[in-house]
Amino acid sequence: MFADILITGLVNGSTYALLAVGFSLIFGVARIVNIAHTAFYMVASYCIYTATYKFGLHPVVGMLIGVVVVTVFGVVTYRIFIAPVREHEAVVLIATIALAMALQEGMLLMFTGDYLSVPHLIPGFTILLGVKVFYQHVLTFAAVVVILGGLHVFLSHTRLGLAIRATAQDREVANLMGMNEGRIATITVGLSLALAAFTGAVIAPLSIVEPFMWLHPLIMMMAAVVLGGLGSMKGSFYAAYILGFAEAIIVFTVPMGAFLKGSVALSVMILVLLVRPEGLFGIAFEEER
Repeated sequence: MFADILITGLVNGSTYALLAVGFSLIFGVARIVNIAHTAFYMVASYCIYTATYKFGLHPVVGMLIGVVVVTVFGVVTYRIFIAPVREHEAVVLIATIALAMALQEGMLLMFTGDYLSVPHLIPGFTILLGVKVFYQHVLTFAAVVVILGGLHVFLSHTRLGLAIRATAQDREVANLMGMNEGRIATITVGLSLALAAFTGAVIAPLSIVEPFMWLHPLIMMMAAVVLGGLGSMKGSFYAAYILGFAEAIIVFTVPMGAFLKGSVALSVMILVLLVRPEGLFGIAFEEER
């Protein structure tokens, strides 16, 4: 049971971490609450399914195509529908909800509601502590470490990364210092959606691909973002694994735990917020200057 909890918690936590860090990134820079974030994760899963089964491509090639297609499509969608109303938070919220529903219905029309599967990027498995561990599990966790490590280096040691961090801290000052805040926001959106697409690509072989697969990750991603502290990528990372392991513990230790995992994980978030309303690593937001 311990091995089951460890493996499931790492896989679930890795999924939520990639999604939550990407969401926090765009929220911190552009102050956009992108409800459609996990819908793009769902579209990426369908892209790798299409590339693999419809066109006979290798799953790795399908993954790369899915990441590129979703990133480009997401940036174009942002420029057309979100950027013109970005300063109106309520409008942005409604627009991203509508976009998520449109993507869901689009996948439903094209692929129906059938449950689909995607082949593992690395087939095979090994036995660890008496539990079957697929190499795809190992790949998923390793990919999270590499991607998030690379993101940390990018944000800390490159000019563009420093510009993104500066814009997240104060947009007006960033503009005064000669940074194009609109361009940086667009780049950040692309980076955020690439993380969501990559998540869909590596998780699709471990889950069922269907038009409603984005709903549960959306709830858990939002819970991780709030628990970690709005806009805090470090907080989102730690909170994602807290919630991932909370889910796994409930599933494997409580009868009918699969039906309670979401409720218990959200209860953890609520309990922490009662003690620390700004989240684990968050700070109280000042009024926009």
